[in-house]
Amino acid sequence: MKRERVLVGLSGGVDSAVSALLLMRAGYDVVGGFIRTWHPDFVQCDEERDRLDAMRVAAHLGIALITIDARQEYKKDVADVMISEYAHGRTPNPDMLCNRHVKFSVLDRARESIGARYIATGHYARIVHETTGSTLYRGSDPTKDQSYFLARVDREVLTRSLFPLGEMQKSDVRDIARGAHLPNATRKDSQGICFLGKIDMQTFLSHYIPLERGVVLDVYGSPIGEHDGTALYTIGERHGFRVSHAHLKTVPLYVVGKNVTANTITVDATPPQHAPNDTLVLNSTYALVNSVANGEYDAVLRYHGTPTTCTLTSTPTAHSIVLHDSVDRPSPGQTCVLYRDNRVIMSGIIESV
Repeated sequence: MKRERVLVGLSGGVDSAVSALLLMRAGYDVVGGFIRTWHPDFVQCDEERDRLDAMRVAAHLGIALITIDARQEYKKDVADVMISEYAHGRTPNPDMLCNRHVKFSVLDRARESIGARYIATGHYARIVHETTGSTLYRGSDPTKDQSYFLARVDREVLTRSLFPLGEMQKSDVRDIARGAHLPNATRKDSQGICFLGKIDMQTFLSHYIPLERGVVLDVYGSPIGEHDGTALYTIGERHGFRVSHAHLKTVPLYVVGKNVTANTITVDATPPQHAPNDTLVLNSTYALVNSVANGEYDAVLRYHGTPTTCTLTSTPTAHSIVLHDSVDRPSPGQTCVLYRDNRVIMSGIIESV
């Protein structure tokens, strides 16, 4: 019997390596795919190290490895969008942009070109394939669950996706990697945005967005300091601006508002929060189920954010949620993901807060 072929996205990390190993053990014909992504010329990138680690894993497992060039897509659909969003005072999620527009779409195209039936990644999420469609659930390890990042992946692509680590704990994945003597078994997990390398977000944005120093205001509208450019700050941030009033220099201050046009940020000693019954407006909603009924859901407003109960109200022209509890206030541009019984229902970009 001919084995089913699966294209596994090998990033160089231990999660994707163990995913490939588990699929081989399950009887699949596994091919590895390393995705080349864009990075600016002024950033020292670890991509060659990642590719070398992916090559070592593929050689150790005895599987073929193809390189997929996604630099153009990554620049256009992730980096450029992120820069534009920050310039307009919004805070996007680049990982969600990458998963929707780059990682899963380019893997799916490459899958077709090599005659594979499935694609697979090392994400900690569960997916159930049935004749009526595919259903995405939280991963079993609550500390590693990445279903939030997958909430905007194309539904059709998800029907051809496998997540071998969805039922596993991270510690078990490390044990499997060591037991199989994978060459990257002890490699640390990657952190942050891949194309930033070792520079911070402020340095990156300063190369693409005209930044001017502006005024820091208190909640009464009085000037109390100076900042380096509105685009550099997000709601809830506590650092990077300067206050001139001596009695405020020892008080933790949080960004609670931004005005891109006036180039001002507003700060307060009280962390920005939403109270019960506050409403969030969602744009660009995307559902992973056939229909989404109005009613109660668990809302997650940022990765690893604490779920909060909400009531969804949708009309033909608008979508909004009413919060049942107090929560840390997100920034416009961030993504809200709605769950029910650990199942991903839909997501939306937070427009007003």
